[in-house]
Amino acid sequence: MGLDHGRSESRRRSPWGALALVMLTGLAMMRNGVDVKEGPPQPAAATSPADSRLGTAPVPPPYLEPLAYAPAARVRIDAIDVDAPVMDVGLDLGGWIDAPPAQDRNMAGWYQNGISPGQRGTAVIVGHVDNEAGPAVFYGLGSLKQGQHVEVTRYDGRVAVFEVYGIEVFSKDDFPGVRVYGDTGHAELRVITCGGGYSKAGGYDGNVVVFARMVETR
Repeated sequence: MGLDHGRSESRRRSPWGALALVMLTGLAMMRNGVDVKEGPPQPAAATSPADSRLGTAPVPPPYLEPLAYAPAARVRIDAIDVDAPVMDVGLDLGGWIDAPPAQDRNMAGWYQNGISPGQRGTAVIVGHVDNEAGPAVFYGLGSLKQGQHVEVTRYDGRVAVFEVYGIEVFSKDDFPGVRVYGDTGHAELRVITCGGGYSKAGGYDGNVVVFARMVETR
């Protein structure tokens, strides 16, 4: 995984259209099936890409300005007891978004070729829902509620605070990339893990997606 934070912003950003084609089926995650008998909590399923279950996005205060580019260093979600380091991830050899090492249960990944958290645009943070040992960093992601916060600490020392305004699970076969990754004109964050139905043969058949908008910086 690339950890060279010195490259210029223009070289670190790539079109969301290309990312939308990738989807997130590269997050090959597993459920133990022994320690996690009931499976992770799940939000409401979207019946189609056009089916919106999003709430009203928060209106940031008028003085709030997007931040400059800086890589993500740590993600904190108090509502589900997440406090995890963030590593850079890119694309694997198959062209999918890579995931943090499965053996590290408390590691998230930031898609380094996209928007950094706090910039105008949509930043993406991913992580495992579980592994062979049991629950992992984003096991509780599906239980988040509108109005709860996700805090991302960046390598420049700034903290971008995002308010959740939607959480859904989408089928990997019908993933609405434009809707998930599109530029809303605000600093946005998507936190993504695996979810939906599970089988030993095929793993999880969907992705849990948290929609959040920046409402504060520190």
